[in-house]
Amino acid sequence: MPSRSEPGPARHDAANGADSFVERVLAVVDDIPPGRVMTYGDVAAVLGSRAARMVGQIMAYYGSTVPWWRVVRASGHPPVDHEQIALEHYRTEGTPLLGGPRADGATTTYRVDLRAARHEPR
Repeated sequence: MPSRSEPGPARHDAANGADSFVERVLAVVDDIPPGRVMTYGDVAAVLGSRAARMVGQIMAYYGSTVPWWRVVRASGHPPVDHEQIALEHYRTEGTPLLGGPRADGATTTYRVDLRAARHEPR
């Protein structure tokens, strides 16, 4: 997900280990193979946390340096407001998808097939 240019408050709060958590989240995301995805909750769980929303915030601020499209919502839907660019990445990588064009012919609605595409790091 494209990052914001200004640093967020968590990034500079080294006293509580926020820098380390940010780096660990980005490392997990960077290790997701092409064509596979993890949910925000999956990323948090790998780090021994239940902070899925924090993972989302980290991705919003710092995710542009990693394959952000490989982190999806628990429903399999891509990051909000990044559906079209994410779809291009999914198609390029061969990520299994569900859904298709909307009935009104507008934009495509889809989600990642989590059963087929979910990455489970060792």
